[in-house]
Amino acid sequence: MHLLSGEYECKLDPKGRLVLPAKVKGNLPEPSGNQLVLVRGFEPCLVLYPRSAWQVIHEKVMALDEFNEEYRQFQRNFFRGMTEVEFDNIGRFGLPGSMRRYAGIEKEAIIVGLGNRCEIWDPDRYDEYLIKDQQSFSKLAQKFLTETPPAGGLAA
Repeated sequence: MHLLSGEYECKLDPKGRLVLPAKVKGNLPEPSGNQLVLVRGFEPCLVLYPRSAWQVIHEKVMALDEFNEEYRQFQRNFFRGMTEVEFDNIGRFGLPGSMRRYAGIEKEAIIVGLGNRCEIWDPDRYDEYLIKDQQSFSKLAQKFLTETPPAGGLAA
């Protein structure tokens, strides 16, 4: 199993390309090769999936009933702006302008490995979404790591 993990500070080049950190690139599953899928996150960030992890999520979302209005709205917004990206031989890949604007990414970014995916954040926005109080973080850890997770969901 390939596990994407770690937190990496990166700079965009003048063409809006980002270099995928070597440790992240080295942990991509083989079948994904250099093909990745980039989508808008639920928070103001971008989410980068290896092709194989994206396929699992894609199938779940596409299995929703297209005749149900809520499902259609979810699908429309979930797939909005989804783009396939490939990185070159030095690990660079382009972040489309509309995606950079959505996430507020200009010259610098933080890449955060989250198991089956990576989030790409503007450094200031990322800091806003982190839990600052360690006691609150501890309570969440206790809640989520000691309780049985709900059935279903979209987790890959």
